[in-house]
Parts: sequence; C-alpha cells; structure tokens
Amino acid sequence: MAGCCNNNNNNIIFREIFLLFLGLSMSFSSFSQAQMVPAIFAFGDSLIDVGNNNYLPVSIVKANFPHNGVDFSTKKPTGRFSNGKNAADFLSEKVGLPTSPPYLSLKSNKNNASFLTGVSFASGGAGIFNGSDQALHQSLPLTKQVSSYVTIHGDLVQQLGSSAEQYFSKSLFAIVIGSNDIFGYFGSSDLRKKSTPQQYVDLMATTLKGQLKILYAHGARKFVFAGLGLIGCAPSQRVKNQTEECNEEVNYWSAKYNEALKSALQELKSELKGMAYSYFETYTVMQDIIQNPAARGFTEVKSACCGLGKLKAKIPCVPVSTYCPNRSNHVFWDLYHPTEAIARIFVDTILDGPSQYTFPINVRHLVAA
Repeated sequence: MAGCCNNNNNNIIFREIFLLFLGLSMSFSSFSQAQMVPAIFAFGDSLIDVGNNNYLPVSIVKANFPHNGVDFSTKKPTGRFSNGKNAADFLSEKVGLPTSPPYLSLKSNKNNASFLTGVSFASGGAGIFNGSDQALHQSLPLTKQVSSYVTIHGDLVQQLGSSAEQYFSKSLFAIVIGSNDIFGYFGSSDLRKKSTPQQYVDLMATTLKGQLKILYAHGARKFVFAGLGLIGCAPSQRVKNQTEECNEEVNYWSAKYNEALKSALQELKSELKGMAYSYFETYTVMQDIIQNPAARGFTEVKSACCGLGKLKAKIPCVPVSTYCPNRSNHVFWDLYHPTEAIARIFVDTILDGPSQYTFPINVRHLVAA
C-alpha cells in the first residue's frame, strides 16, 4: 500500500509539473480537452492587431479610441480595428486559448507566463515589405515581427528545455498580411514605375516565403494563412468612385497575389520537411457575402458602420464620427476593416470550412495532423 500511495503522489507531482511547463503539449492534452494546440503566434496587420500599435509612441495608426471596441466585453477601445473582437480573438477561442497578447506589452518581461500560450506580433499598417511605416515607426513590418519572434523563440527554448521542439511543432503560426502592400502599390507612382503589378505581387509572395523559412528554422511547422479579400470593395475604395462600385483593379491584383501565395506555399511544403498549412480563401468568402448578403444576415455591404461623409468613408472612425446602431448587419466597421460579425464568419470557416474555402485542409484537420 505504501508503494502505491508514493506512486500516486509522484504521479500527482509529475502531472502538476507538466501542467505548468509542458501542459501545452498535445501529448498531454487530456487535462485540458478544450485546448487544441499549445500556442498561437500571430503575424500580420490591422486585421488581427490586438493592441501592439498602442505601444508605438509616435504611431498614428492606432485604434485605442472610441468608437472602436463599442461591442467589446469592456465596451472600451483596445487597439483592435473593430467594433469588438477580431479574427485573432475568435481563432484563439476556437482552439481553447486566450488571445495571444501583444508582443510589445510583454517585451519588458521576458519571463511572463503569458508567452506560453503564444504572442501576437501583428501591427496595424504593417506590410510584407519594409515601407515608410518602418522608417516613421508607424507599425512593425513583417521582417520586424519575425525577428521579434526569433527572440521569443530563444526565451521559450530556455524555459521549456527538451519539450520545446514539440511545443513549437504543435503550435499554430497565423499570418494575415499583404493588403497594405497592395494599397501601397496602387497609391504610389514610384512603385508603379519600378515594377509591373505582376512583378510586384510575385515579389510579395517571394519575400513572404523567405520570412516563412525563418519561422520554420525556429520551430514553426503548422501555418494558418488568410489570403487577401476583396479589398477593392472596402468603403475606402468605393468612395473614390462616383458609382460607389468596387475598385476592380485592386481586386484583380489581390487575387493574383493570392495565386502567387498559394504556389509559394505548395513549393514550401515540398521543400520543408514536416511543414503543414491551411490557406483560407478570404476573397471567395467575401465575394459570396457581398453578392448575397441576405443569406448571411447582412443588409449593408458598401458603407462603413463608423465614419463620416459618403459611405462613412470620407472621415475615418474617430471620436467625432457617428456609428450605426446595428453593427451585425454591416460588412465593414470602418473604411478598411470588417465588423466583428464578419470576423466570426471568417474564423468559423477557417476552422471547419470545406475545400472550396480552405486549402488543402481546414484548421481543425491541421491541428490534428
């Protein structure tokens, strides 16, 4: 009996140690069935920024003021470019994790336990390329986000020791970026003189591919990608046309970038042993919603909910702006960003969507892979 009891005590101690340090490993998932992955590391732009830009003193690319966050649990702005939660929040919820905290909020405390469930490096205004946003410290471009992850990786390897490899290989690396690069190209005569649109989108995909290799070299194996949506149908683009129609040139090259990205991902999967990914066809899902909004419960696909002027897109969502009483029936929250309702649909589809929307597998299958 004594031997039995000692074994039980040892088992309890052993289990508690893993709950603290290795509990995020899928091989020990029985103690937390809701938690599907150890962590989420997020990279991208304002579509999934959860507050990094709040910590950039000189940046004006922020959402830390009303009416952003009007539908958040606290009813206060959080730095999310949304009326409430964004896709990063919903993805974390779906896999049983808290939202990955902003990297800049944790930077001064490298031993913060919050690192163990992931970190968000996403920054409003960020692009694949290092543009003026980096020079002016307006946002954290992808290269900076990846280099910051490399630092975090070293810290976590020290904390987790021999379990680190499994921890990273089971975690999700979510990447949502590229819209600002496309907007930047069509808004710059200098960029258009330097390259054709095809050359530009091909370079976007090639540059992203290089950053993904760095992530892979530092433990990343499971990637979640969101392709560009119909960004030419954002209120910021429609307001430029007297007819309020979408900017089809921007949409066309967004789709072309998506093709280049999917090709790059297929190449990477064949080059990098153990890499797996789920690609979400944001473009197609947005197209379906805009063409048949009633099927999803939407009534307004052109105008922003929050802003001023034509389509509420002449003045951004700032404290002096007005906002719609029913956010759930609007596709766009402000002149660029979707509402919480759209973000929820996106993540529901990312998790369990059919092959027409998720390629080659959805996130639920990616987690199980």
